[in-house]
Amino acid sequence: MTAADGDMELYDLCVVVDRIEGRSVCGMSAGDRFTVTGSNELRIPGDKHFCMYALAAALPLLAAKQRALPPGDWLERDSEVACPDPEERLVMRIERTGTSRMNSADLT
Repeated sequence: MTAADGDMELYDLCVVVDRIEGRSVCGMSAGDRFTVTGSNELRIPGDKHFCMYALAAALPLLAAKQRALPPGDWLERDSEVACPDPEERLVMRIERTGTSRMNSADLT
């Protein structure tokens, strides 16, 4: 591997609204999504929106889900996260969709 190939690899992620078990207060629907690539790029497709409270629930898990974890780690096995709104009961699924290679020296 050369320096141009990068010295680290992160998983690309897609966070998808899997289901809403209550009433949709935030205007989101099953299938709504955002992606995370590289070390810091979050994209919401088209003119869609993503509830900031649902996003806030998922954010703490994303950095860990981007990395290879030991097989026994609970976060390696679990991929669901819930919005904190108890009436909505919106459940998101974090999917690993690919990998990105980068140079750690290029990051802060």
